[in-house]
Amino acid sequence: MPNYAYKGRDKRGQGVDGEIEGASNSSVATSLMDIGVIPISIVEKNEPSDVLAIVKDKLNLYSVSIEEQLMFTRQMSALIRAGIPITRAIAGILESIDNPLLIKALRDISEQLESGRNLSVSCSRYPKVFSNLYISMIQVGENTGRLDEAFTQMGEYIDRNRRISNNISTALRYPTTVMIAITVAMVIVNLFVIPQFASFFETNNLELPWQTLFLLNTSKIFIHYWVHTLVLCTLSFAAFKYYINTTSGRLWWDKLVIKVPVIGSILHRAFMARFARSFAMAYGAGVPIVQAMGVISRSIGNEYISSHVNNMREGIERGDTLTRTAKQTGMFTPVVMQMFAVGEEAGNLEEMMIFIADFYEEEVDYDIKTLSDKLEPLIYVAIGGMVLVLALGIFVPMWDITQLAGR
Repeated sequence: MPNYAYKGRDKRGQGVDGEIEGASNSSVATSLMDIGVIPISIVEKNEPSDVLAIVKDKLNLYSVSIEEQLMFTRQMSALIRAGIPITRAIAGILESIDNPLLIKALRDISEQLESGRNLSVSCSRYPKVFSNLYISMIQVGENTGRLDEAFTQMGEYIDRNRRISNNISTALRYPTTVMIAITVAMVIVNLFVIPQFASFFETNNLELPWQTLFLLNTSKIFIHYWVHTLVLCTLSFAAFKYYINTTSGRLWWDKLVIKVPVIGSILHRAFMARFARSFAMAYGAGVPIVQAMGVISRSIGNEYISSHVNNMREGIERGDTLTRTAKQTGMFTPVVMQMFAVGEEAGNLEEMMIFIADFYEEEVDYDIKTLSDKLEPLIYVAIGGMVLVLALGIFVPMWDITQLAGR
């Protein structure tokens, strides 16, 4: 937290000054009055400028990790449950965090609360920190007087998403490492190994097979056109990033992601689990179904699935049942559709949505545990293909030279 230089008067009316650490001017004023000092002026002291931090702040490059968001949510839940006022709870949390974006958001939220705004309205000013679902849950908690329960539910929701994301990242770590190692090895071979054989083959005027020509041409591109290749790859990556940041590009990419063999089905079910969990949480908190669908579609994390959720919302607005609109999307398995129908008919939709979320999460956990076993054959085939091309490209001409020498 920043330091503030203050001037004031003590209980005897004598002037005092000094420095004190605080979250904002108002929190510093409160701290001074608690120790018997009436503040006259409070000025934030300017710290030495961090150029990198200024650039990141100007370009909005800071982000809040899911672990930081989880910790903040759990702290807020515990402090509010203990009866501590929200502004004091935020001031206490500010003392233990160091993320610039989160610090900036919490300071502004504290000031907004002191000026009379609601917590949900204050949080909505920072969409990079608080999702639409997060804000909606806070709003429901404020309206029902159960803000601590809202934070508790969001903490459990964030923790489940964190565990699923970590499990997927762990399962993909080995295949990713292997593919990076193969790529580095191929670059080294093209830069240093193939050129040595190229001069040898040219000296003997051999008729080279296509594997050898492929390797030689690839090596020439690496050596003579590496700058052009680097520029082309950079521009292609920039164009790709720009395209997927557009509405149509993001929809295409998110659809492609869940259609990828092996991994796509796992991600699809993980998004379905997030949808079911979010729906159960919002519906159980008293959010109307149409409004809940709108909130979930903006916070589910996949535009392709979000478009189907929006279609479900529009169908419900027209008077269709949740089960019928869900079936029209084609996103859910027949077993899950039966759960939808039972929950809607029995009137325990929240319970069934929780059951659906648990069902999807169990499947995702099992598939993640066996993901390495499923990917290993694909990795072995890729490695085998590279080694085969490399071996045939180098050793077939060598074999021809040996045959000529023997004759």
